[in-house]
Amino acid sequence: MFSIYNNGKPSPMGYSQTRENGLKISNFALFSSAADAVELCLFRDGKESCFAMSRTDNIWHVAIEGVELNDEYAFRITGKNDRTLANPQKLMLDPYAKAVTHKPDLSSLEARSIFLLNDERDNAAVAPKGRIVDEYFDWSGDCKPSIPWAQTIVYELNVKGFSQLNSRIPENIRGTYAALAHPENIAYFKSLGITSLELLPVNFFIDEPHLQEKGLRNYWGYNPLAMFALEPSYAADQKQPLNEFKSMVKALHQAGIEVILDVVFNHTAESEKTFPTFCQRGIDDKTYYWQNEHGDYLNWTGCGNMLNLANDVTRKWVLDCLRYWVTECHVDGFRFDLATVLGRETPDFNPNAQLFAEMEQDDVLQQIKLIAEPWDIGYYGYQVGYFPAYFSQWNDRFRDDMCRFWLWQSGEVGAFAERFAGSSDIFKREGRLPHGSLNFITAHDGFTLRDLVSYNHKHNEANGEENRDGRNENYSYNHGIEGSQLDLADEWQRAVEKRRVLSEKGLLGSLLLANGVPMLLAGDEFGNSQYGNNNAYCQDNEITWLKWNDFNQTLVDFTKQTIALRKKIQSLQQEAWWSDENVEWLNTGGNPMTLDDWHNRESKALQVMLDGKYLFLINAKTEPQSFYLPKGKWKKIAETENSVIQQCDVSGIAFEVLEHMDDENDGVCYEK
Repeated sequence: MFSIYNNGKPSPMGYSQTRENGLKISNFALFSSAADAVELCLFRDGKESCFAMSRTDNIWHVAIEGVELNDEYAFRITGKNDRTLANPQKLMLDPYAKAVTHKPDLSSLEARSIFLLNDERDNAAVAPKGRIVDEYFDWSGDCKPSIPWAQTIVYELNVKGFSQLNSRIPENIRGTYAALAHPENIAYFKSLGITSLELLPVNFFIDEPHLQEKGLRNYWGYNPLAMFALEPSYAADQKQPLNEFKSMVKALHQAGIEVILDVVFNHTAESEKTFPTFCQRGIDDKTYYWQNEHGDYLNWTGCGNMLNLANDVTRKWVLDCLRYWVTECHVDGFRFDLATVLGRETPDFNPNAQLFAEMEQDDVLQQIKLIAEPWDIGYYGYQVGYFPAYFSQWNDRFRDDMCRFWLWQSGEVGAFAERFAGSSDIFKREGRLPHGSLNFITAHDGFTLRDLVSYNHKHNEANGEENRDGRNENYSYNHGIEGSQLDLADEWQRAVEKRRVLSEKGLLGSLLLANGVPMLLAGDEFGNSQYGNNNAYCQDNEITWLKWNDFNQTLVDFTKQTIALRKKIQSLQQEAWWSDENVEWLNTGGNPMTLDDWHNRESKALQVMLDGKYLFLINAKTEPQSFYLPKGKWKKIAETENSVIQQCDVSGIAFEVLEHMDDENDGVCYEK
């Protein structure tokens, strides 16, 4: 069965395989500065075999003969010091495990107790374990799209929710990696014009105890247990999920579409010290997690713990993991959840943190896209604009100012223009370019676009927290009726629906034609609703799954047209800040904006001309508005309802686009 070949090597970390003297040898290496002894435990057919590991500095290692595919493994840690919370009766998962078996039952105090370190029972029968998998894949013919930042259009989606209700996808693969690679979905992505899929976490995660107690599930996946391992529940082929994932990446690449992974390196599923232990806490608690002088975790993530990325070991684990997904799985980039944690070193935030320097020096990581969610809930956690220049950063200021402009009376044209031009007030420093601003109106966290225009208040009752959870300041507007479902046979509700669609178009137009990198939430393009739930992290059901049967074709067509237009406008296809040479800010009379125009809170209307050829007519008021165009002849290229040229009566909310024609025509009035 299994036998020790020799003491093994301290590198590489985790499981690796070599051939020596015609034999297949499996090397296992684990860091623990706190352990007095470490045992490798191998499992086959339910039988456990344990082997003492040797120590080189703080790395424990052993080489084993006889390990085969699908064998399982974990570690037993013995330690008698305050550097770890060791208990050899509890199996510890390899932080470098490439696949994991068994998601733990945490649905009750009794069920959780066997994973507590002060419990003396052996938990080998129920503990998560690493699994030996075949990592070979035929990548021949794969070519990464390598899309420049200036031409990137991000599309954020959940693997399961995107296709779970799509009747055009074969039922046996809905909600899976295979579904994303299905020709029907690829054709849809291509028709929209997006360039890069950003997938909510696909690393192995578990459901939090409080969710399991309520019979709920973690839908978003931001509770990771094994960052090198793939989440198997998203695979149609349960025997080879990794192969299915790689096939998905290859198929998307063949279509010219990038794959970006949302990754969580700010906390782990181990949560607070009194919670179940599966991995790092039982291996070397003080190395992996930030703690105060009393040994309490710093919880600046809101998730029970915070990873210490100032530590060389933890930092190497992160870098090794990122390189694995790029080199072995060919992904094109990463979005870092609560990314301020990446730069916490004292543990205050340092924009020149060692991890950032090592990323910049890494040839593999500098060939891909890196996106930061530039905040956490800790001390000075809001760091928008302060990440290294090679990052694109989620720009929540864009979201809030655009929502205030289009949906609230408080919005100002000056704030609109600043965000539309790329938020230079935030990002134009220290060599940063417009891609520093990743613009978004909506994301997985918050209202969908449809709900932004349909609800004044969040409706999170299904989450079981009495509607206390979720963001309160959404800057949303229901247009007179609370709720996304309307009876269009009713005249009043038809009018409300019309105003909602116009507001959606205004927000979409602002997002897709602004300087910087746009990110579109999947489903926003056709009016998908989550029924007012703005924190649907625990709703793995029809609340969150995209409702393909409720499809607003008019909105889809507008999205397609606007993305296609973006790709035609030179000022939006090059990495440069706008200047007087390519942008003109005009009032409704067609004249350059004055100070009075910029500060007129009643106006909420302006014209923006790019490259002397494209004219955006923007009116966020419900009241009628006339636009007198700059000198020349203009034609519509992205129209909405009730658009009539050569009349000055305007109906209300509008984001219209005109294109300059060769022959001149003075003072034509464009009516919406």
